[in-house]
Amino acid sequence: MIYKTINLKWLGHSSFRIITGDKKVIYIDPYRIYGEDHEIEKADFIFITHSHYDHCSIEDIQKIAKDNTTIICPADISSKLRHINQKINIKLAEIGQRQDLIEEVIKFWPVPAYNINKVYHSKEEEWVGYIIQINDTLIYHAGDSDLIPEMKSIEGIDIALLPVGGTYTMNAGEAAKAVSIIKPKIAIPMHYGTVSGTGERKEADIFSKYCSTEGIQVKILEKEV
Repeated sequence: MIYKTINLKWLGHSSFRIITGDKKVIYIDPYRIYGEDHEIEKADFIFITHSHYDHCSIEDIQKIAKDNTTIICPADISSKLRHINQKINIKLAEIGQRQDLIEEVIKFWPVPAYNINKVYHSKEEEWVGYIIQINDTLIYHAGDSDLIPEMKSIEGIDIALLPVGGTYTMNAGEAAKAVSIIKPKIAIPMHYGTVSGTGERKEADIFSKYCSTEGIQVKILEKEV
């Protein structure tokens, strides 16, 4: 999907690759990245939301990292990254703390992501979603989260990447309620059809149907293979 000068692609599950107008390559939660017969764009920046295997995959990070790749992650992940062969940089994701990656070009701030009525992602873990600002575009990746009160303070979002699969996160109906609160220009469903969800597109289609009453544009992206 092209939005302004940004090229955003869904790589399956909660994984995305963003290429900026000046060709910086950003990954979020890389998981099951292409087979060996694909040429893989190396990452300038990698965002990890939490330590579960389908979001913090050392095997996949190893595929896309290069010397001087910066990895942004919660504190409990940093020890896992010692297995990365390349000389990476690590920035700790502290909720609410805004940081520059490239001054006046790419900024980010972590936001809470947790379960309310489930045991998989407790608030005490301080796992995160991210708001990433690329020039004047704001992208919100919700991480593995339920519909939480903190979403009421998220505003001005251009693209919202929201889990819809249920079980471990919001389901499609709850994600649609999140859209009604956040009011992004574009909502993109994720976290369905693999680790959670009942079918390849079922939850995404339900999410899109619910959102249609809010007048929010929904894009169901095809997984890049």
